[in-house]
Amino acid sequence: MFGNNKKKENTQSSINNTTPNSNALNSLVKGTVVEGTISSESDIRIDGTIKGQLTCSAKVIIGPSGFVDGEITCENALVEGRFVGTLKVKGLLHVKETANISGDISMDKFIVDPGAVLNGTCNMGGNATSNGSRAKQEKEAVGKKAASK
Repeated sequence: MFGNNKKKENTQSSINNTTPNSNALNSLVKGTVVEGTISSESDIRIDGTIKGQLTCSAKVIIGPSGFVDGEITCENALVEGRFVGTLKVKGLLHVKETANISGDISMDKFIVDPGAVLNGTCNMGGNATSNGSRAKQEKEAVGKKAASK
């Protein structure tokens, strides 16, 4: 009677179609332990412990007291704490001086501050294959060149 139904529908439609806030930050505080699979569209900061898989379409920050044991796939990452497992970063990985990383790491860009501890395999430049399979691919390519001569 007093309002227009179309206006109400448009308002509801715009609420349902909102995109995640790009300034949003998920935070896992010190003393919190999460086991399992986590998926996030916003940045996430870990000062507690994660055991499992984390997929993030934004930035992952492992704070100085943070520990992750498992697999992370993300856009960018900043590591100040401990990480054990597989780390796949599509963009920039920044490893601070307090970081301790063990495992398989792939990234497009890489910054390592003096004092950081890094043990494992690293692949840089967007190639997510392991060193072993990459070496095999290179060996096969050399073999094909030699066979064609």
